[in-house]
Parts: sequence; C-alpha cells; structure tokens
Amino acid sequence: MRNNRKTIAAGAGAAGLLGLGLYFSVPAFADDPAPSPSPTAHAGHGQPGKGHPFRRARALRGVHGEATVKRKDGFHLATWQRGKITAVSATGVTVRSDDGVSWTWTSDGKTRVRKNGEKSSLKGLAGGDQVLVAGERSGGTRTARLIRVPKHR
Repeated sequence: MRNNRKTIAAGAGAAGLLGLGLYFSVPAFADDPAPSPSPTAHAGHGQPGKGHPFRRARALRGVHGEATVKRKDGFHLATWQRGKITAVSATGVTVRSDDGVSWTWTSDGKTRVRKNGEKSSLKGLAGGDQVLVAGERSGGTRTARLIRVPKHR
C-alpha cells in the first residue's frame, strides 16, 4: 500500500509540474502590446527542469498533453506534442508521437518555427524531423504557436 501512495503522489506531482509549465508558457505566445522581461528567461542554462517552462516540461519526458489555462480573456486549452513530422503542407504539419498518437497542427501568422536554434519557416521543415509543437486547441483544431526542431547533438 505504501508503494501505491508513493506512485500516486509522484504521478500527481509530475502532472502538476506539466500543468504549471504549460500555464506559464502558453500566455507567452499570446500577443502582448507591452511585453515585460521575464525574470527567469536566462536562469538555469544547461540544467534540465529550470528556467524556461519548456525546459521544465522537457525534463518530464512527456510525449503529448493538454491543460486548461486561465488568461485575461478567459480559459484556453493549451496543448503540446513531441514526435516526428509525418507530413508538411503550406498550412501546417502532422506529427506522430512515439506512442502512436498523430495530430495535425495548423499554422498562422503567429506561429514561430525554430530549427537548430535558428528562425525558420514551415518550408524549412521536413518529414522525419523530430519536433516539439506547442499551441492551443479549439474544438478539433490545434493551432501551433511554436514548432521547434532541436539542435543535433
């Protein structure tokens, strides 16, 4: 019984950390006419789980997820996925996670694409690229705010 409590506590803690990371990261994608500097923007370089919210999410090793977050204009469904690109079009990408989940993400003028640490575009992405996609879901449509292809190590 003791091991079950520890497992449940660890799972609840991991889910809470993921939700917290998404809570802080998704509003960063929203257009803010007067952005303010983030106090943690440069903290924790090279330390997984510290600094930027995506670093915290990366430390959890999750492959996809969703969380409801509250912002000034109401509640939003933040969603993210890690996997390989299976299709690229002029309007978005399809990504398949290691567990077999495949989601199609649309892009718009607010979508930021980063490849190997540099600014890029949808045209710079290719099938087979390993990516992290984060954005919002409204109904059945997932809109990417960030598509990131990590640097090759």
